[in-house]
Amino acid sequence: MIRDGYVAVWKGSEYEASPSVNGEVRLYTTQPADGFVETRPGRHRRSVPVAELEQLRYVRTACRWRGERFIVVGEHETWLRVEYTGGRATVAERLGLDRIDHGVWQTWAPRAEVEDLHEEFI
Repeated sequence: MIRDGYVAVWKGSEYEASPSVNGEVRLYTTQPADGFVETRPGRHRRSVPVAELEQLRYVRTACRWRGERFIVVGEHETWLRVEYTGGRATVAERLGLDRIDHGVWQTWAPRAEVEDLHEEFI
């Protein structure tokens, strides 16, 4: 699974999370659970004070493609949408990446060509 976003540990379980400005964090689960409200089929939410969390971190999926370091920003079937993190325009151009914005380079990479797919907590 490709993850890019906040995760929280609350009462020993890990949840997808979304911090809010009022000192609370919204927790999400795919299954019904005590205190969680269904927001749509397969999506349940509960807000808890940030002080109750055992952990709150940001996770993203990183990899190497064609020898360079990338983060994974999306996926579709056998393809991964990767964003170059090396910061060198000459390398991005050599790899044939799409320039999305100033200093932001992305492309679709075949999953079979991607190496060292792993999660990073920041």
